[in-house]
Amino acid sequence: MKRAEIAGFFKRYGPMVFRRARQILGHERDAEEALQEVFIRALKGAEKFDGRSQVSTWLYRITTNYCLNILRNKKRRRELYDERVSGSMETFTQPSQPEDVIVVRRLLSEAPEPDWATAVSYVVLDGMSHNEAAELLGVSRRTVGNLIDRFTQWAKTQIAGEAESDADT
Repeated sequence: MKRAEIAGFFKRYGPMVFRRARQILGHERDAEEALQEVFIRALKGAEKFDGRSQVSTWLYRITTNYCLNILRNKKRRRELYDERVSGSMETFTQPSQPEDVIVVRRLLSEAPEPDWATAVSYVVLDGMSHNEAAELLGVSRRTVGNLIDRFTQWAKTQIAGEAESDADT
């Protein structure tokens, strides 16, 4: 298959790919992104298509695999978030007492790495996505997650240490 054929295939098979992606992912916006990604992958892998199956079958398989990987990645990211961040982030996002607000502000100001606090501020307090925060910080999306993880671990240690010293007095 030649790359020039992909444009024609996009017009012909795009609706099928979109429907399949929407069926698996459940959201139109996600399906639109998947549609683009599937055809980018098809374009990159066009020379691998040997014609033993129909183009529609090939694109259907690419779409299914891509979308299932998206779901698996989302599930794993959610698990990691719940495991590492969720409970501790409630302190930062929903301080219930005025004293909690003071603690959160102090922790942000005392963070040993300024990027930790900045990442937490962007994502947790401002509600930015990791991609948006990454762009502002000039780092990768994964780095933003790592910065938040490091801050969270450090903050937990600080809070635990304060609790111990309060118990001693």
